[in-house]
Amino acid sequence: MSYKHVNIMDVSFLNIERKELFQTIIYPSLQKQGKQFFVTANPEIVMLANEKPAYKAMIKQADYVLPDGAGIVIASKLIGNSIVERIPGFEVMTHLIGYAEENGLSCYFLGAHQEVIEAFIKRIKTLHPNLLIAGYHNGFFDLDDPNIVEHVKKANPDLVFVALGSPRQEQWITKHYHQFDKGLFMGVGGSFDVVAGKVKRAPESWIKLNLEWLYRLLQQPFRWKRMLKVFQFMFRVLIRKY
Repeated sequence: MSYKHVNIMDVSFLNIERKELFQTIIYPSLQKQGKQFFVTANPEIVMLANEKPAYKAMIKQADYVLPDGAGIVIASKLIGNSIVERIPGFEVMTHLIGYAEENGLSCYFLGAHQEVIEAFIKRIKTLHPNLLIAGYHNGFFDLDDPNIVEHVKKANPDLVFVALGSPRQEQWITKHYHQFDKGLFMGVGGSFDVVAGKVKRAPESWIKLNLEWLYRLLQQPFRWKRMLKVFQFMFRVLIRKY
């Protein structure tokens, strides 16, 4: 089946409603024990891809790039090819964990500090007591470490969530993806920290107003340099438009 895409600064975003994403792309693949690689990209990731060709090449290896970030949706409107819906990686992950529990699928969680991953697993077990947790490991390892790959392979998970931050999470997936016979692989950034309660997600009202980025900045002022990338991104989109 062919799906619509929107190209923003040479990154091709899947243009689809969330419900259709799950029902026509993700669920069928999981049910057939297929393989899929998803990137959830915000303006920072698009900027990084344009600054580092090697990273852009990794992004292009993904089966689908999802529009995670209000800036991506706004940019699509500016170029006259609107993305129908923002699809945050955090929400995809939490939804799929629930789906995995309901359908007897297993999840592997890779990344974050040891105390964070332990708090995350404890919280997940509380929220999803019947979830099959294939395994987990903190994010402090060499990306080429064969022991980590073997550990994940032996766990034989149906879904692998990698929380190493960009570009490390995409680097790990693209380096080792070929060694797996099945599984949905997705980088989820700081999502483990949110579930573990180490970082608070923006209230729903802020999210609906596309102000989640501002809420995170107020929570973590040290992120201001990263937020500058968002404004640089919007400026470049406008320049390319005209």
